[in-house]
Amino acid sequence: MTTVPNTPSSSFHCLSLSLSLSLSLSLSLSVFFGVVKKKMGIRFILMVNKQGQTRLAQYYEYLTLEERRALEGEIVRKCLARTEQQNELAILEFIHLLVETMDRHFGNVCELDIMFHLEKAHFMLEEMVMNGCIVETSKSNILTPIQLMEKA
Repeated sequence: MTTVPNTPSSSFHCLSLSLSLSLSLSLSLSVFFGVVKKKMGIRFILMVNKQGQTRLAQYYEYLTLEERRALEGEIVRKCLARTEQQNELAILEFIHLLVETMDRHFGNVCELDIMFHLEKAHFMLEEMVMNGCIVETSKSNILTPIQLMEKA
């Protein structure tokens, strides 16, 4: 666990999808979760490729654009340089659910799917996490609204 800059009471978790979920998925992105120690909630979710480019960012608290850039840059620098492994079961389960949900929708999800369908990736996250708390874990319930929108 590493301290996020300018937020002394928080920490973030660095987990790599390519390391933790190499189950035949071609997705190779790192996922960063911001967690406040005093509250049980997710502050942000970032998906970043191995070159450090943010592919998906979802914030559950207000930060200015400059604060977001600084935070993302600092997290990417620290996490991509890390060698230690964190084995937080709940976070691994959430990442696994997110990737399986994307895989079910896109069929063998890859980085390009997220880049070209960013609004769908955000919508999936919004169905799963509300106000920093995980509220939905059923892949069918997460994907039903997206499928209904595609039919319309």
